[in-house]
Amino acid sequence: MTDGMASRVQDVVLNTLSNEETSGNVRKGRRSRRASFLAWLRKIHLYVGLWGAGLGLLFGLTGILLNHRAIMKIPVEKTAQKTVQIQLPDRIFSSPQDMAIWLQKELKFTPVSPPQIKSQPAKKVVWADRDVQQPERWTINLNRPNGAISAEYFVGNRFIKLDQIDATPIGTLTRLHMSTGVNAFWILLTDTIAGGLILLSITGLLMWTQLHTIRTVAVATSTGALLYAVCYLWAI
Repeated sequence: MTDGMASRVQDVVLNTLSNEETSGNVRKGRRSRRASFLAWLRKIHLYVGLWGAGLGLLFGLTGILLNHRAIMKIPVEKTAQKTVQIQLPDRIFSSPQDMAIWLQKELKFTPVSPPQIKSQPAKKVVWADRDVQQPERWTINLNRPNGAISAEYFVGNRFIKLDQIDATPIGTLTRLHMSTGVNAFWILLTDTIAGGLILLSITGLLMWTQLHTIRTVAVATSTGALLYAVCYLWAI
């Protein structure tokens, strides 16, 4: 073998070793980035789970109570539900909002959430085979987590019907679960729990796949099929 041929063989061997080393470094870099991303996902999963643990337990327990309240006969309201009619003052209410303000002052009941007000216009209804003109109807609901007052008023009457509902401790928890009679802060707080559950699901799936192609495709396909089935059932 001549010196020139030996030199060319040596160059080929060196180039091959260099290419193999480069490929190895690329693979190591990819594994390192994937490991760093998975470690970052684990930290997010851990801290989000820690944030949602307390309220998640509360929502889980109250959700079970709501699912079985009929079968287990769980009392969510106190037995004393008071229905009365009170006489209105000698004044004209310009709107149901005006009446809602007066009710809060008169009953000394301050709702946590804004009053829920509905106005049904006057219309003809069929009653006992007769056409009856029903006047405009106002309904006003004042809610707190531990109770509520519901008012019904037909425009022109001198009386208003009131229903008072007092919740039991379990009933208060279930009303908190359904965000009934709460303020905007509680609603935003519960939104963070819902968002945390979504984030926990996503990070959990990604950690299970370990970012391997086959597992990732399988999870994406299954999730897409599940979302499609939910949307299809919702549209029926």
